Amino acid sequence: MQSTIAPVEINVTSLKSLEERLEAAVSHLQEAAMLTGRHGILVTRNRAGSYTAALSDQVPFGMTRELVR
Repeated sequence: MQSTIAPVEINVTSLKSLEERLEAAVSHLQEAAMLTGRHGILVTRNRAGSYTAALSDQVPFGMTRELVR
């Protein structure tokens, strides 16, 4: 079962922007994950400059994993 917290879409053109946006997204999702204690965070690289960060029941609570498509 997936979480009802909306995934965070991240589209960037620079490494600095990527680092800032990913950090903000993961921080936001960590706060949401703490409410249930059941989801980890999955960050998916969709293509160059395009990422999705989301809560996932496929990632253990307290963990953040990366997936490159």
